[in-house]
Amino acid sequence: MNLPTKLTILRLALTPVFVGLLTIGESWSDLTALAVFLAGMATDTLDGWLARSFNQVTRMGKLLDPLADKILVTSAFISFVARPELTFHAWMAVVIVAREFAITGLRLVAAGQGVILSAGKWGKHKTLSQVIAVSAALLFLGLHECCVVVSGLEIVVTGLFWLCVAFTAASGLYYFFHHWKLLRSA
Repeated sequence: MNLPTKLTILRLALTPVFVGLLTIGESWSDLTALAVFLAGMATDTLDGWLARSFNQVTRMGKLLDPLADKILVTSAFISFVARPELTFHAWMAVVIVAREFAITGLRLVAAGQGVILSAGKWGKHKTLSQVIAVSAALLFLGLHECCVVVSGLEIVVTGLFWLCVAFTAASGLYYFFHHWKLLRSA
């Protein structure tokens, strides 16, 4: 197992730690969850760079890397539904999780036909919008629990959630329309 794959597995291992911190609901735990989340997302950037730079791109990495991202990010959004300090609705989590399952299914169909679907431009924009929304929400939660009032931050976080849901839905539609022939031939 190469280093990029080990970093991907580390990201998977960070997910239960991240969710555990979110369930505590204290300022220190929310801010620590932010640090764990950012560390996890940094491994995403690092594992991809290492794999490409040192010619260590593997089929396993191409399939496992996006799955690890989806697990970490969707765990954040599912956890946010239970946080009354945030304006994040269950239907928003459903849109995000459904898109991730659908694209994973599409990737499995493609893999069955010998095609690996790597993340494209729309997927990268979706991921960036999700990382920004999750990070802003975690910062807001940490500050909120410390009784620090940052004027307008709640509105910004809510706007980022809406933008994130829009990017997520749009990228899902793009992938399905762009790879429609794969689905029809399956």
